[in-house]
Amino acid sequence: MYPERPAGLAFGGDYNPEQWPREVLEEDAALMREAGVNLVSLGMFSWALMEPAEGHYDFGWLDEILDRLHAAGVAVDLATPTAAPPAWFVAAHPDVLPVTREGVRIGFGGRQSACSSAPAFREATARLVRALGEHYRDHPAVAMWHVHNEYGAPLGECYCEHSVAAWRGWLRATYQDLSALNDAWGTTFWGQTYTDWSQIDAPRFNHTVVNPAQRLDYARFSDGQHREHYALQRDILRELTPHLPVTTNFAGTVNCKSTDLWQWARELDVVANDHYLRAEQPDNHIDLAMSADLARSVAGGAPWMLMEHSAGAVNWQPRNLAKRPGEMRRNSLAHVARGSDSVLFFQWRASRFGAEKFHSGLVPHAGTDSGQWREVVRLGADLRRLAGVRGSRVRAEVALVWDWESYWALELDWRPSVDLSFRERMDAFYEALWREHVTVDFVHPSADISGYRVVVAPSAYLLTEAGAKNLHRYVEAGGHLLVSYFSGIVDEHDAIHPGPHPGALRELLGLSVEEFHPLRQDETVLLAAEPDAAGTEALPGRIWSERVRPAGAVTVRAFAAGPDAGHPAFTRHDLGAGTAWYLATAPVGGRALRDLLGPVLDHAGVSRPRGLPEHLELVRRGRHVFLVNHGDEPVTVEGVTGVSVFDGVRCDGRVTVAAGAVTVVEETPRTEGERA
Repeated sequence: MYPERPAGLAFGGDYNPEQWPREVLEEDAALMREAGVNLVSLGMFSWALMEPAEGHYDFGWLDEILDRLHAAGVAVDLATPTAAPPAWFVAAHPDVLPVTREGVRIGFGGRQSACSSAPAFREATARLVRALGEHYRDHPAVAMWHVHNEYGAPLGECYCEHSVAAWRGWLRATYQDLSALNDAWGTTFWGQTYTDWSQIDAPRFNHTVVNPAQRLDYARFSDGQHREHYALQRDILRELTPHLPVTTNFAGTVNCKSTDLWQWARELDVVANDHYLRAEQPDNHIDLAMSADLARSVAGGAPWMLMEHSAGAVNWQPRNLAKRPGEMRRNSLAHVARGSDSVLFFQWRASRFGAEKFHSGLVPHAGTDSGQWREVVRLGADLRRLAGVRGSRVRAEVALVWDWESYWALELDWRPSVDLSFRERMDAFYEALWREHVTVDFVHPSADISGYRVVVAPSAYLLTEAGAKNLHRYVEAGGHLLVSYFSGIVDEHDAIHPGPHPGALRELLGLSVEEFHPLRQDETVLLAAEPDAAGTEALPGRIWSERVRPAGAVTVRAFAAGPDAGHPAFTRHDLGAGTAWYLATAPVGGRALRDLLGPVLDHAGVSRPRGLPEHLELVRRGRHVFLVNHGDEPVTVEGVTGVSVFDGVRCDGRVTVAAGAVTVVEETPRTEGERA
């Protein structure tokens, strides 16, 4: 259920009127109309004002704000303020404050500062949300509900007494009896066998490594506790306002490791994501695109909401760089290109006090006589012109396998190399595809992947038997699968699949791995040129090498140097109607990986534009073509016919995108005469 209001694309952001005097609030309404703002999130951190004392609710101040916004034509995404419990509540219930893995109970004054398992917190949450829902169930300004804020960030796991009690209950429900738990966790190792549920503690900090299966389960449990806290609020709001959608905002799909968003998506009426550029990262617009594609994928391909991003600098990175002229517009429209039906910011007006006073706002400290405000007004006009994009979808021919449980398991202690990282391989393959102008979806390994020409598994360290069978069926039916090293190694309990590596994928890939050979820091290996392919070159690899033994697979490239010289580095296995490829190292540099990836895409018939510069982003959403130029020179794109949305200019097969600019063309089909 997507919000019915506002019509067209939503534009606005977090609004914190409690920080400002009345005269500023009256000015806000006029400025919102000027900018074209039509949706704001309200009440996010206002528990202390909504409930100044236990059981005493005061919504009068909020009534005035909602009435003013409604009169100005601004819809409200009304938040439950449970991410910031008030001082009086924490003083009365100090046990709700979370405990770290090291045993330190955190203090009051931050946010996400209450344990989702604490009974007092859940009870207070339910009372407050019911009071809020009953009071605003019929208010015409309210278009949707926004529960909590960024579950899992910064609080992913809590180790307090309430968490441990809930953890034991979760284990009983999951395993039924202790023998099943002991088997799953392999507790005969290091003499950890349990004979009573009360003996099981949380996997706290230890002077050595803690059972990895136990830690993996604790990650599942902890994420589930946050979902329970969300569902507690959602169910109350659905009861009171069944006509309004309910959501929560993810703390960045690609950057919040502690939340399994495949599980979360089942609980939400609409997927909402936050994204903040890593300001010092080169080409950080690629990370933005990846986050947007993952948000769309978690939403099942449906439109989603960009709930937060920044107009300029953020306030929490080591160096908070301001955005360059035009960068905010490029960022915003790139999210829309990849499926968002909203462009919302944190926040409307830059704060004068508190921890985020150096964080940018749509209304900056410099006021409306500023370049940033003028960009905000222009963006609002652009989004009104793009109203026809709402509800349309993005189609992808390529998918990347992303599994949070594999993410959690891979990055536990004592893996074969400290350089093994879930995001390192995922980022490398995504960037290579982005630079090839290939739009991708992300998929769970057990999802229906039959509609994709190519599926890439960059980091499937943990792969269940069901997931492996799904990939096997996909290839046999005609799919094309590319797998990177150290995949298919363990099952859902972090236990090695029986037999040689890569156990879960051995038959599918047509090979086995005799031994891993992780590389030293800065050590490289060499992949030989393809023996029968003119023009190919030897390619360097890093991080990883391994002794691959073909068992049906053929060698595309062999290692020319390193511990596995003469053995396969890149293989191909024809299986049924499809093909499975395997890459046993990390090619150095994006160009090297693209040299290997390109033939796979070509073999599968993946369509993509040729000859475009790498810094030109091209995405099709419905009948609209988004062209985002991240470079310093204009780019001319062939094969685009239609009308430019922003200026109404007709494009007859060719469009030029200015340096740093965005052009959106609503395509029209060519006539028979034009085709001739």
